[in-house]
Amino acid sequence: MTLLQELECRLAAALTAVLGAPAQAVVTPTADLRFGDYQSNAAMVLAKQRKVNPRALAQEIIDHLDLTDMALAEIAGPGFLNFRILPSAYAARAAALIRDERLGVPASGAGRTVVVDFSAPNVAKPMHVGHIRSTIIGDSLARVARFLGFKVIADNHIGDWGTQFGMILVGWKTLLNPAALETDPIAELVRVYRDINAASQGDAALLESCKAELVKLQAGDAENLAIWRQCIELSKRGLQKIYARLDVTFDHWLGESYYNDRLAGLVDEFLARGIARLSNGAVCIFSAGGKPPDDDPFMVHKEEGWTDNPALIRKADGGFLYATTDLATIQFRIDEWHADHVWYVVGVPQQLHFRQLFEAAARWGKTGDFRHIGFGSILGDDRKLMKTRSGDNVQLADVLAEAVERAAAVIAEKNPGLPAAEAASIAEIVGIGAVKFAELSQNRLTDYVFSWDRMLALHGDTAPYLQNSYVRIRSIFRKLDAPFDAAACQLLLTQPEETHLARLLVRFGEVVPTIVEDFRPNLLANYLLELARAFHSFYEACPVLKSAEPLRASRLALCELTARTLQQGLHLLGIKVPDKM
Repeated sequence: MTLLQELECRLAAALTAVLGAPAQAVVTPTADLRFGDYQSNAAMVLAKQRKVNPRALAQEIIDHLDLTDMALAEIAGPGFLNFRILPSAYAARAAALIRDERLGVPASGAGRTVVVDFSAPNVAKPMHVGHIRSTIIGDSLARVARFLGFKVIADNHIGDWGTQFGMILVGWKTLLNPAALETDPIAELVRVYRDINAASQGDAALLESCKAELVKLQAGDAENLAIWRQCIELSKRGLQKIYARLDVTFDHWLGESYYNDRLAGLVDEFLARGIARLSNGAVCIFSAGGKPPDDDPFMVHKEEGWTDNPALIRKADGGFLYATTDLATIQFRIDEWHADHVWYVVGVPQQLHFRQLFEAAARWGKTGDFRHIGFGSILGDDRKLMKTRSGDNVQLADVLAEAVERAAAVIAEKNPGLPAAEAASIAEIVGIGAVKFAELSQNRLTDYVFSWDRMLALHGDTAPYLQNSYVRIRSIFRKLDAPFDAAACQLLLTQPEETHLARLLVRFGEVVPTIVEDFRPNLLANYLLELARAFHSFYEACPVLKSAEPLRASRLALCELTARTLQQGLHLLGIKVPDKM
């Protein structure tokens, strides 16, 4: 039980005593430590319900509140309850965390299964800078959920089926350079696709050839299926290099094609059950009514007023759509994987698609906690979508390579004596970590400007700053003559800086569960920055190695706990820590 949870339990007991009936209490951390560590507006809410004076009720609650060895309570303003945690309570809690592998984080997701659908690039196309957000946010949420005890299934729902394969098949048969394919398969597949696409713009016969090759593929032609499978394997090989560099893994790569044999039956069932109906030869899902139009994803407002906004699941020519495949995917995840939650980490522009998808799934009887975890865009210095000078999307592989290259230059300047192999390893950790933290420290719904200088700075709100904080702590322990056992120490909080550091260490277990409440890894990023700043203030104000015992051991224990918390917190963001920088 976290300190916050225990405080809520004690407050709930006092409320129950005052009200004469079971009651729950909500306690939150204060925004300003001048008003204490935690606060509750329970007295104000109950006073309004009971039509009594809130300050008088607050005092009655305090009179029944047992805060022995934990906190002091006071009434503020019209009836807020403020709680100041005793330094001795923080010391006891922090000491318990030293012996706790989970650092106070509850296994609140135990017994539940969550599918995290993220990254999802298209086959035969390079990952571009826009894939950073889905890949890095999705991986972090999967890590946090796993640490919270969820059974996590990470699924890379790759785009491995679609109209682009008609052009790729023609290009493979007529333009392919086998040597280039062997050297850089994705680049060669992109080249043949672009060449055929450009040539088909003014060549109707070529465009018909592409459509014919696609039809043959969809009909199961052996040659085209073999080429298609080779394209997928070559693409996966290229994608795996990027994922390996990012330290991102998946449990499954079930792409769109995996669900092809389910689509026809799904459409038939939707028609038979009246969930969808024919409209101009196409099969569409329309509004079921019962919702206000502005809350109905199958309605849209135009000049003439509210009108239908159906989701197509089969075109008039018999072709299926993304919505069809996504419904089949939900069916599989609920029926086969028994998912309680499905999280889709996909850009904000797909919001309507997912609103319609979840509504259709609910009508179908596929119930679960489905969430679209949207995100904004990455912008260049001109505050426009980040592009190359030629107007192409910036490739993710190039971004990662440049991040490591720039990190290597900074490390060479700061620590020129490092052996080459060690410097290269550190540059990889720092460069990749900088890219990830620049992403995860943002509110996912906002656009942000991609800045190399800012993300690689050793000071400020960056991964290198946090990594350097960890390195600084580890350097303290390298100066010791013997191994240090933090668990054997008694914690003594004698200075305000020690108490504040312990306060933040204790809150790690409170912060981590909140990340999956609104899917905001930036809450963890902000917490880690605050923890690092608290450590540096503590380190400047409180001598560690030069202190006399037992204060020396106590401060070393705080250092050890801080290092572990920084390392675990960064791991949940998918960021590694080096031993040196």
